[in-house]
Amino acid sequence: MAYLAVEGDRQVYYERYNAGHGRPIMLVHGWGMSVRVWDSVLPALLANGNEIVSFDHRCCGSSDKDFDDVSIDVLAGDAVRLATHLDLQGVVVNGWSLGGAVAVAAAAGLGPRAAGVVSTCGATPRYVQGDGWEHGGTTEVVEQTIAALRAGRPGFLHALAEGVCHVDVGAPAVEWMWRIFMQASPKADESLLDLGRIDQRDVVRSLQIPAMVMRGDHDAIVDPEIGAQCARMFPNGRLVAFTESGHAPFLEEQEKYCAEFFGFLKTLG
Repeated sequence: MAYLAVEGDRQVYYERYNAGHGRPIMLVHGWGMSVRVWDSVLPALLANGNEIVSFDHRCCGSSDKDFDDVSIDVLAGDAVRLATHLDLQGVVVNGWSLGGAVAVAAAAGLGPRAAGVVSTCGATPRYVQGDGWEHGGTTEVVEQTIAALRAGRPGFLHALAEGVCHVDVGAPAVEWMWRIFMQASPKADESLLDLGRIDQRDVVRSLQIPAMVMRGDHDAIVDPEIGAQCARMFPNGRLVAFTESGHAPFLEEQEKYCAEFFGFLKTLG
């Protein structure tokens, strides 16, 4: 098991496959999840010949659970620190859900190390409504979510796992996601609160690297219109819609998801 110290003696867990072979891809999971959520597409990525790096956010999965700062920018800083530590060049950062916001911030921080960015049902550039932005929920809903977590964490997270997908992925997949959610400590909730505050519109507009936004048309967690707007904001962006998916097209339309992702990678040379 590999760990990287990022705050004093506190560490984040990471995995690296095919080191030094093929274009590197960094996979960034969503709120409260872990590297394990990518396991359904990991074999296809490896078969495609890519180097794969993924890590558990602070307070999630196998990373330490008692971090002081779990803000989006700090999670992105961990991604940058990890990419620098592993000397990744020409990396493509793919972030899911809250990880989409982390991926955008990480791509900006990576500078010339980043070759592309992918937002998979990403909560970027804004997750909630604000000045000049009518998409998504409200900060009050985010605060209500935190209150519900504190009132009954196991039940809330089980319901969340049930609501991730639009298609029926089966009870085992739902229970699998629930078990991953339950590994996260309550400190991870502060990342969700920060997601309700951030505004990445200027960051998205500043990224000149190729970008792809993949959205689920039936997403009940991140407003699908957020993805459409994000794709338009990227200077070199494109939108891919998954008509049968909710919040996890890599689980719901796995074959199409991999085909679109590999097609994007080919455009990078």
